[in-house]
Amino acid sequence: MRSAALLVAIAAAQAGCAPKPYVPVAAPAHVERYAETGRFSLGHPRAISVTGDDVLFLRSGPTSYRGDLYELNTKTGKERVLLTAQSVLKGADEHLSAEERARRERKRQVATGIAKYQLSKDGARILVPLSGRLYVVDRQTSKTVELVGKAKGTPFDARLSPDAQKAAFVRDGDVFVVDVPGGGETRITTREGDQVWGTAEFVAEEEMGRYAGYWWSPDSRSLLVQRTDNKDVERLWIHNPAKPEKAPSDSPYPRAGTPNAQVDLFLFPAIGGPSVPVKWDTQTYPYLVSVKWVEGAPLTLVVQNRRQTEIVLLTADATTGETTRLHSERDDAWVNIDQDVPRWLPDGRFLWTSERNGALRLELRARDGSHVRTLTSIEFGYRSLVHVDAAGTFAVVRACPTPLETQLYRIALDKEAGPQRLTTAPGTHAAKWGAKIWVDAHISVDGVRKTTAHKLDGSDAGTLTSLAAAPPFVPSVEFTTVEAGRKMHAALVRPRNFEPDRRYPVIVYVYGGPHYQVVTANKLRYYVQQFIADHGFILVNIDGRGTPRRGRAWERSIKNDVISGPMEDQVAGLKALGERYSELDLTRVGIYGWSFGGYFTSMAVMRRPDVYHAGFSGAPVADWHDYDTHYTERYMGLPEENPKGYKDTSLLHWAKKLTRPLLIAHGTVDDNVYLVNTIKLSDALFRAGKAHAILPLSGFTHMVHGKLPTRRLYSRIAEFFVKELRP
Repeated sequence: MRSAALLVAIAAAQAGCAPKPYVPVAAPAHVERYAETGRFSLGHPRAISVTGDDVLFLRSGPTSYRGDLYELNTKTGKERVLLTAQSVLKGADEHLSAEERARRERKRQVATGIAKYQLSKDGARILVPLSGRLYVVDRQTSKTVELVGKAKGTPFDARLSPDAQKAAFVRDGDVFVVDVPGGGETRITTREGDQVWGTAEFVAEEEMGRYAGYWWSPDSRSLLVQRTDNKDVERLWIHNPAKPEKAPSDSPYPRAGTPNAQVDLFLFPAIGGPSVPVKWDTQTYPYLVSVKWVEGAPLTLVVQNRRQTEIVLLTADATTGETTRLHSERDDAWVNIDQDVPRWLPDGRFLWTSERNGALRLELRARDGSHVRTLTSIEFGYRSLVHVDAAGTFAVVRACPTPLETQLYRIALDKEAGPQRLTTAPGTHAAKWGAKIWVDAHISVDGVRKTTAHKLDGSDAGTLTSLAAAPPFVPSVEFTTVEAGRKMHAALVRPRNFEPDRRYPVIVYVYGGPHYQVVTANKLRYYVQQFIADHGFILVNIDGRGTPRRGRAWERSIKNDVISGPMEDQVAGLKALGERYSELDLTRVGIYGWSFGGYFTSMAVMRRPDVYHAGFSGAPVADWHDYDTHYTERYMGLPEENPKGYKDTSLLHWAKKLTRPLLIAHGTVDDNVYLVNTIKLSDALFRAGKAHAILPLSGFTHMVHGKLPTRRLYSRIAEFFVKELRP
């Protein structure tokens, strides 16, 4: 059946005239505005803490990454400045240590100034790291005391003890303790060789979501400290080719199939002295996933085997270091990590999560690890644990039956009552909870952010002021679902001057890998896609198998082959959308993505040139042997056990099949997906006689930020597709 647009084109041709040319409405200045405002997030309250009737938060200006510390008193409704980076540094430039820069890269952060802080348990003191120094702020008087300078080296990852009388930090690979608000330092550890103390290893930060390498005891008298031995870990070197006069830097980076760091734990007195090792079977369970040490509960470890098919909950004796197995989870594919649990309750029970019955669910377990009850249903769409009240009677969780949104719910722990919904506005909600006040950070479907404080009865307690710039427009996004062998969520972005009778070339934006969705109920996330669409394209986003929030079977269908199933879904979903929407011209389809999406893009134009006619690939993993152990082996297994899978999912293997235009962009100092991936891919394409282009992003890591670079990057993407797909 002929579409209306095709009939118009035929009529025009028969009349002896061509359809009128498309006039793009894209404005590069909009991309610059997007970049300089931090995706319109700068100026919004963040890093929120609640104490008593007060809400503490960080906020910057609308075009500044330099954060300052504020306080909202919900009784008076007044905000005040507690601390500014400029007042502390007295106008001097901020300097970050290499460790801090690396940690912010792991968290994908570019914040400066006061980027983080810690509030003491009683709310009286605030610990603030800034420019390689540590400061303690008295909340009542706003008096600021420099606790640790950087004359001896830069303190890193500082944390107050639970009683706020001491603070610990890491310096040059050792752990130190200092008295608060001022006093002498005590060195707790002494490093040797390739050992470092007190910091999480690379895969813990990058893949497990664990950023701590030491933990205070609840009574503030002891420290549990991680010792990381990197002697067997391969070291990869980064050299910025734009600065050949500078020496390269190296970091331990365990590629798939190679040795990991050896991780051990030791108990130390906070005043210094001999240590006690914490004992578990590190040969069987080499991964330290998390540590929980809270008042009224045992010291608890979560550990994982190398294949990630088993995760074990252990309790440890804080005197002898002996451990006892409490509970375990097993999965033939892999066990996902949940850093929210275990959450211990005052009566000795704890909350846990499991996917053993097909979807992530919240459970209540007894002190001995036995199952008491499951608190959420499969259909509930449980996401994460937000809060448990001091009495242990209820929990607050994030959940939603659809993967596009998140809402807040209250769940009774000892009653057979259904979840009580706390939020109703469509979009996404996150929360911080206190004893008297809770704060809802809401992002609407149109991308509007609002951060409001509420009393426990739900009544209003004030709004945190936002200084963020408003976007010049709301992207033209349609959310839909598509049935193509399975139900998939999709989003389409049309030009702002869309003409229903015109046929548009299509660009697929793809990630397609684990733990990330491209379809979420926030139109502002599609802002740069709108810029590309305004050049005369329709952008398509599809979440197929392997993406999160669709249950265990959906996610684990990619085991041992991360590309074939997701590629089938992308192709089937695109074709189904083409049948539904006549304006989609599937004879001209481009595809682009970054990281896993860059890998997916390259594979798409190599394996399915009948569908995808041009690809822009950002920072792709060319061969899974060159990515880290914890991520790669979770999905692909160990290389020696799945050699065919590693070969079939390698871009190097498929390079000889390339027949479509491919442009590859990569940061020259990327320490996540190393530049070696693009070098190897380009070499394989060159040796196969396949034309391609490389865009080196000089001095950039895995992220590209900044006003001009962001404009240039997305303009380059748009120009590439304009050339190849001819809008």
